[in-house]
Amino acid sequence: MLSCLTLLLSAPAHASGLPRPLQASDFPQTDPAQVRLGQLLFFDPILSGNRNISCATCHHPDHGSSDGLSLGIGEGGQGIGPDRTAGTGADQIKKRIPRNSPALWNLGAHEVKTLFHDGRVSRSDIYENGFNTPAQEWLPDGLSGLLAVQALFPLTSQFEMAGDPAENQVAGAAYDRIDAVWPILAKRVRIIPAYAEMFVGAFEDVDDPLDINITHIANAIAAYETHQFQSYDSPFDRFLSGDAAALTPEARAGMELFYGKAGCSSCHSGPLLTDQEFHALMLPHFGPGRTRQWDSIVRDVGHMGVSDRLEDAYRFRTPSLRNVALTAPYGHNGAYPTLEGIVRHHLDPVAGFAAWRPEMAALPEVPWLGSRDFLPLQDRMERARLSARHDLTPVNLNDAEVARIVAFLHALTGTQSVKGRLERPDAVPSGLEVD
Repeated sequence: MLSCLTLLLSAPAHASGLPRPLQASDFPQTDPAQVRLGQLLFFDPILSGNRNISCATCHHPDHGSSDGLSLGIGEGGQGIGPDRTAGTGADQIKKRIPRNSPALWNLGAHEVKTLFHDGRVSRSDIYENGFNTPAQEWLPDGLSGLLAVQALFPLTSQFEMAGDPAENQVAGAAYDRIDAVWPILAKRVRIIPAYAEMFVGAFEDVDDPLDINITHIANAIAAYETHQFQSYDSPFDRFLSGDAAALTPEARAGMELFYGKAGCSSCHSGPLLTDQEFHALMLPHFGPGRTRQWDSIVRDVGHMGVSDRLEDAYRFRTPSLRNVALTAPYGHNGAYPTLEGIVRHHLDPVAGFAAWRPEMAALPEVPWLGSRDFLPLQDRMERARLSARHDLTPVNLNDAEVARIVAFLHALTGTQSVKGRLERPDAVPSGLEVD
């Protein structure tokens, strides 16, 4: 037995079931001018309907490229991270964001084929434009990849960045047709002289401010996210590259469980530690849900909302685990505040579902929404439907083994990369406040 373990730990990654090392060639090259431009746009509230929220508000570098909340507080809120509040008066939020804010680590990699918890943005030629998205055939041409495509949709969401139709032109346009939003935002950006000058310098097809469109904006944001959130310098990466001493004994034992007895790698596989497929985990449902227009109850059916196939009900995309220790809470709705908690749920989803309590959710107090936050948990029939769908085989591990897996998950945290390549800008060309 000892000789087999020694062989497994010393063998090359391709021979042991471990992934190959992630490396720079797994990512597209980025143009420095576009990266710098995208950084400013990422932090600039100019792209929101009421000019009061930016991409960085919910994907902040100070919070592991997420926000530290189970369900985010979008347009109308104040502050960032766990301290974000729900706003006051006429500006107060009308609804929580239905899902947990996903981390951005390594989403620019060539290998990534689908984004969002439910997979509603993916590579496909179904609409003859290279992507399957909520914009269908109205998606703009010339987008550089999935990250650029993804960047377009929070801009159109009432509760994320657009605001209420009665408040601004952007939100009103979203109710007309989704692609009516983007020209309005592009005009806002191109009339700012500093932005216009930067776009002319960053894009070969922009000779005049009037040439700037939403595609250039999305491509710049994607260039920044690809550059800023690359991370493959963790202890685990060093181990995969041949440094046998990079992992502590406990983390190394946890790795053996992860790729062996615990079965974690059956879904969290490959260099990105995700199979990019969809699985039902039987996580408890709370919050407003991502209810489809024909649903008569508050719920979130996951990938079924995209595919319209019953077999996809309550299935969500497998997240990458790189830097996972920085991105609590966990699950598509942030149900678990700790790595130990989400690991234990995976090991026994039925027990986890039964034992889960509302106080485990990281939800800033919103008195006018509080009475509704946990109504779905009280729906007997919806609980039965959700609890009847899980794809996990229970695994019996003792407390020490769980602790080893958690130690391994901490060994997936980058070193220099998590500090970011570019710092938060002190100011943006719009002159609006930077989060």
